Amino acid sequence: MNKTHVTKPADVERQWFIVDAEGQTLGRLASEIAKIIKGKHKPIYSPSVDCGDYVIVINAEKIKVTGRRLDQKKYYRHSGYTGGLTEISLRDQLDKDPTRVLDSAVRGMLPKNSLGRKMAKKLKLYAGSEHPHKAQQPVPLELRKA
Repeated sequence: MNKTHVTKPADVERQWFIVDAEGQTLGRLASEIAKIIKGKHKPIYSPSVDCGDYVIVINAEKIKVTGRRLDQKKYYRHSGYTGGLTEISLRDQLDKDPTRVLDSAVRGMLPKNSLGRKMAKKLKLYAGSEHPHKAQQPVPLELRKA
């Protein structure tokens, strides 16, 4: 008789990966990062257990978008007051805070619950090429250039 393997949080071994976002397409990069943060690349993956790894993204300001998305894509936020809806285009958001664009794309691909919020904390984003996580000895993650 075969036994079903149930992953427990104690069984998970976390690893640190580093990704260079220079020249990468926004959505394709976000989906690859989300897959690693969720742990879908591991054979012990379980949807109810956070078994993913940490991901450091450098050069987030040099990300590539296709088509007319720079002017057509809008990011919205609301202050909570009447008439408090503000919108900003992707082009302006990249100028203001480039890490927020990739963060929003990856968070949209994670579960919308407490487990997803816990997973989102494993994403470390930096606009430039410097990061303070050298002590974790991150392994470079090679992704295909689109």
